Amino acid sequence: MKHATPLPSYLTKRYRGWKATQFEENKAWYARLADEGQRPRAMIISCCDSRVHVTAIFGAETGEFFIHRNIANLIPPHKPDSEPHGTSAAIEYAVKFLKVSNLLVVGHSDCGGVHGYMDLCSGNAPDLEEPSSFIGHWIDILKPAYEELSGFEGTEAEKLSALEKQGVKVGLENLMTFPFVREAVESGTLSIHGVWNDIRDGHLEFYNPKTDGFEPV
Repeated sequence: MKHATPLPSYLTKRYRGWKATQFEENKAWYARLADEGQRPRAMIISCCDSRVHVTAIFGAETGEFFIHRNIANLIPPHKPDSEPHGTSAAIEYAVKFLKVSNLLVVGHSDCGGVHGYMDLCSGNAPDLEEPSSFIGHWIDILKPAYEELSGFEGTEAEKLSALEKQGVKVGLENLMTFPFVREAVESGTLSIHGVWNDIRDGHLEFYNPKTDGFEPV
């Protein structure tokens, strides 16, 4: 591939530092992971946003989480139409083959994807309306969440937070449209959870189905 280039020097230096310290100090653990394969305790579906660092938030070790990231931590409904579906494939692998016991949908504050959908719906994002926009098609998964907030009264920042949380709820609902997810949940081998993280103050909230709202962890 003639257009590819060597790693930037700062990444090379960081890799060498990791290899000489963290890896060397935990060689036996890495060897075990390589020999025995992965057995993650949970799957995390989070946003691509570089400010969302779920392994740091939950103090996870290598091999503990099966992580899938996408724009706005969205989950499409089950749609077996023979087209490529990266998020659906990751869910299938985690639930059917890795048999994770917990699946978390992690939303966050100041989400660019969610804000983009608000702009799209208000006519302020013409680029996302283009048929060729991958982002525009993807974030349309938020449509039910946006419609749920049709009567919302508040500032734009408050509506953004509300839509971020509503998007997590839609993700949980869409998860249950996957037959293998529903079967695992109903049999008690899988629990699904929704959380929302405020990246400014580190605040974390979880979705409580009993109150149909988000509460502090």
